[in-house]
Amino acid sequence: MTNRVAIFGQSFYPETEKYLAQLLEVLKSNGVEVIIEKEYFKLLLKEKSVEDLQDYTTFETLNESVDLFFTIGGDGTILSAVKFVKNLNIPIIGINTGRLGFLATVHKDEIKKSIEDILAGNYKASERSLLEVKLDSEDFSLGQFSFALNDVAISRKETTSMITIETWLNDEFLNSYWSDGIIISTPTGSTGYSLSCGGPIVTPQTKSFIITPIAPHNLNARPLVIPDHLEIKLKISGREDQYLISLDSRLASLDKDTIVRIKKADFNIKLVWLQNDSFITTLRKKLSWGQDKRN
Repeated sequence: MTNRVAIFGQSFYPETEKYLAQLLEVLKSNGVEVIIEKEYFKLLLKEKSVEDLQDYTTFETLNESVDLFFTIGGDGTILSAVKFVKNLNIPIIGINTGRLGFLATVHKDEIKKSIEDILAGNYKASERSLLEVKLDSEDFSLGQFSFALNDVAISRKETTSMITIETWLNDEFLNSYWSDGIIISTPTGSTGYSLSCGGPIVTPQTKSFIITPIAPHNLNARPLVIPDHLEIKLKISGREDQYLISLDSRLASLDKDTIVRIKKADFNIKLVWLQNDSFITTLRKKLSWGQDKRN
């Protein structure tokens, strides 16, 4: 039974107001307590987007009293939501108010029925693995949440010169990639940045990671799928003193020669699917959407 839910968004657009209002109405009519992320709440108040917001409380962090976590936006909002959910095992439901995404569950035109189905327990939860990043340096920090649901990417910074990325798997040398960068992605992230760089699409439950070089100069460098129990070690060198690392949408600068270690996190994230939806049905829709846009 659903008693308490959290709501999170990163931005507000006038055209999304009615979708948020519908969500709040359905939750209220079902007697569900709602808490709204503090910064998103401030944004809603500023925009005067929804009436009677004073009736809701806010949160900065979550605990296990929350049954479901709703996001308003697209896939990027879901990726940002992970830092709130962490290892609390709270299912995430994305209400997609933008373009078709792979992670968002509920279409904006089907909010009332979809939310009622979810509140009634008519949904399935898809377990998604995450990447954990550690640095062999005390001079730099990736913040309090050094995990990524989609991918970890290393790329050049403020230069047109390629970088060299020495790569090891469980301390066994794999390759030196001479490229613009490299992407380490989960199966969830295989449909994102990695895909745009020529990486394969991997189904979410596959126990693997994908190593995808970004515009490699060495012609024998190809995307590689590896078991997810391996630890990946990266060492970057180049003409510049720093390079960029991104964990999903979070960016940081690191000194060259810093050792980056990437492994599977010891917890998963739950993404909610409606009973009639799946990764395959979403994939078909996205591929046909792309063809329609080209035509």
